[in-house]
Amino acid sequence: MRQFNTFILLLLLLCSNLAFGAAFDSGDDEVVKNELNITAVILFLAFVLVTLGITYYSNKKTNSAAAFFTAGGGISGFQNGLAISGDYMSAAAFLGLTALIFSYGFDALVYPVGWTIAWPVILFLIAERFRNLGKFTFTDVIALRLEEKPIRIVAALSTLVIVIFYLIAQMVGAGQLIQTLFGLPYALAVVLVGILMVCYVVFGGMHATTWVQIIKASLLLGGTTLMALMILYLSKFDLNYYFDLAINNHPKGEAIMKAGVFFKDPIATISLGLAVTFGTAGLPHILMRFFTVKDASEARKSAFYATGFIGYFFILTFVLGFGAIAFVLGDPKYVDAQGNFTGATNMVVILLSEILGGNVLLGFISAVAFATILAVVAGLCISGAGAIAHDLYTTTIKKGNVDSKMAIRVSKISAVVLGVIAIVLGFVFENQNVAFIVGLVFGIAGSVNFPIILLCIYWKGLTTRGVFMGGLIGLISVVSFVILSPSMWVKTLGFEKAIFPYDHPAIFSIPLTFFLLWFFSITDKSERAKIDKEGFEAFDFRAKTGIGADKAVAH
Repeated sequence: MRQFNTFILLLLLLCSNLAFGAAFDSGDDEVVKNELNITAVILFLAFVLVTLGITYYSNKKTNSAAAFFTAGGGISGFQNGLAISGDYMSAAAFLGLTALIFSYGFDALVYPVGWTIAWPVILFLIAERFRNLGKFTFTDVIALRLEEKPIRIVAALSTLVIVIFYLIAQMVGAGQLIQTLFGLPYALAVVLVGILMVCYVVFGGMHATTWVQIIKASLLLGGTTLMALMILYLSKFDLNYYFDLAINNHPKGEAIMKAGVFFKDPIATISLGLAVTFGTAGLPHILMRFFTVKDASEARKSAFYATGFIGYFFILTFVLGFGAIAFVLGDPKYVDAQGNFTGATNMVVILLSEILGGNVLLGFISAVAFATILAVVAGLCISGAGAIAHDLYTTTIKKGNVDSKMAIRVSKISAVVLGVIAIVLGFVFENQNVAFIVGLVFGIAGSVNFPIILLCIYWKGLTTRGVFMGGLIGLISVVSFVILSPSMWVKTLGFEKAIFPYDHPAIFSIPLTFFLLWFFSITDKSERAKIDKEGFEAFDFRAKTGIGADKAVAH
């Protein structure tokens, strides 16, 4: 195993050399570098050193497939809840959501409301049953009941599409963020994030990934809490004064306290709400975390704690968003003569940190933003590696006839391959709209994975044919809707008018997939369909009681 780890390290170095060459050939000489923040650099390096130390320690524990993918089931409910929140609270949520509230006020709350509502859905409908039914990936749950090979192919395909597109969004966002915060070239930033991501996963597995996410969540929650308290202190802990200040400073005035500023079409609003709510419940890297605890009780606790942490975080983003209106727009340095903001909207929370706490708080929040990206991409990478190594190679191709060492080896190679793909696609999609990519991810997760998971767990009539045909057509449909939407068809591809009128198709694609799953199942009269339906009672008994569930592996 030591020789194999050395081989992986050399492969990483080779990939980094190729990527660095691409970085310096990609035209980044034109990028204007910002002034380097020494505090941010020191804190970021401290985070990297601590997490690499944890990775080195975790490498000794990663001696089986169970240890690699689930940390041996040895994570407590509280730890896992904090890790889930670290996996879920992305830089897009931290920077992007604050920017939306800063720009549109109250109307932007559809995002945090949808993202928060998703967690009670997961808590009450999915968490316990998932832990009782699965092993390493969400595909295990579906394949336990239905015919394994076609189900794993469809589910692994859906997982990889989600993981790769989400990695692209994170890589593009990371490159742009680090370029702005640290003054590094875009391509160099993408390479750095990709290499660190692969190191965490390859050498530390789920154990290292979990602790990276826990540390990141603690830093993010601590930093945003401090900023929120400082905002309230400067507002004299008077909400009327706080909101009046925001209303007086914002160009839209009192309109920021009303609905209809950002979303003017109720169908578009509902569709987005459905996407972020049910998309969350279908994200494979989030669902995978429920297998890192010992039993269903700890899985329920995980979802409970995650709901609390995530809900609290989104309350803080609301405070930060209106705080940015009150204090950033109130600073003459950041507005023109007409009172319009002159900076980059996505960086408004970073500017707010400088106003509140000077260079030290600016450096801390900048480092936390970078740590946020690393934690999310590590979770995505190990989820993608699970789809390739466990769902496709070990179970589908080799039919389970793979020893533990080979399973780990394939998993690590898969992680390296995903890392290289993420770096390369980060270069290719440098100028792509990140919001569009994230919308595609949540659209696929909510329109394909969530209906399959829900019906698999709760409906006796679901069949293999129903999932294979319904899932495949549902996947093609949601991708087609997104391509034909205004964001893609008009803004990206340059056509005059969009064929599909909405950017977020969830209000159409989610019911469509449910219908397809139902239709192809009830019309399935095959012998396999009888087996699928007859096996539901045993499947349901295990889901409710946990009898027969995979046990945690001792470290």
